[in-house]
Amino acid sequence: MHKYRQFEIKPNLELRARIIQAVRRFFIQRGYLEVETPCRIPAPAPEANIDLEISGDWFLQASPEICMKMLLAADYRRIFQICKCFRRAERGKRHLPELTMLEWYSTAQNYMDIMKDCEQLIQFVLKDLGIEEPIVYQGVEIKLKPPWQRMTVAQAFARYASMPMNEAVSRDRFDEIMVEELEPQFGSNPLFLYDYPASRGSLARLKPDAPYLAERFELYIGGLELCNAFSELTDPVEQRRRFEKEQTIKKLSGKPVSSLPEKFLHALADIPQAAGNAMGIDRLVMLFADEANIDEVVAFRPEEL
Repeated sequence: MHKYRQFEIKPNLELRARIIQAVRRFFIQRGYLEVETPCRIPAPAPEANIDLEISGDWFLQASPEICMKMLLAADYRRIFQICKCFRRAERGKRHLPELTMLEWYSTAQNYMDIMKDCEQLIQFVLKDLGIEEPIVYQGVEIKLKPPWQRMTVAQAFARYASMPMNEAVSRDRFDEIMVEELEPQFGSNPLFLYDYPASRGSLARLKPDAPYLAERFELYIGGLELCNAFSELTDPVEQRRRFEKEQTIKKLSGKPVSSLPEKFLHALADIPQAAGNAMGIDRLVMLFADEANIDEVVAFRPEEL
């Protein structure tokens, strides 16, 4: 055992670098502009389930979403970013308080288009790394050849849960049942879980023919939740209403509450139809490195600093 942990995980860090380089090539070859936005902002999007990291009178971003969507309003049509995001008190085998996020947005797309992007991105990275299918993650073979399985949240609850989706929402047990009853049943092959309850899509557009559902999906591979995508909500009145609801929940739970991102809300009306996705780079590296613990794919754990 080497005295420095970083020596032991050097192959994983080399793999991580290759994955990030492949991701950049994927988007650049498809005409996306790589952008950089501030990670320290005065008013993040209020989300009740995310604890913010305070930085002076401002906050460290939990996501670059606000600034990137303001670029959409300024007629940037295809953009991506790989950046650091911060979430207070998130620590575990799959969580870090400082994580690396890939986020991309495209106008004239919806969440179904982003599903295809995910399939193509993973295939591109596989080819770039010279890895053949199936891959093995934690002793289980995973078939990554598209098309991947697609299942609505309502279907998943009907198949695996102790109660229907709508009942879980009304009894405030949705998140609990997702984690305890559904996620262990998803298997290892890729699964797009889509059409979340409207209450679980704070920045997502509602389905026109089913407004009780949000056009949102999450991707699971090998038991890892890899990304969270939306057809973007562009109605400033509706978005303000949702933000105010999230603020109220945070206040009642005693969490710090930021002011509303007014400049973002004013820009929303200028954003065309668009869709976006946030994918965890650390977890993507875990998948390809066959690591169960996120610590094994980052150069420094917070406890080492």
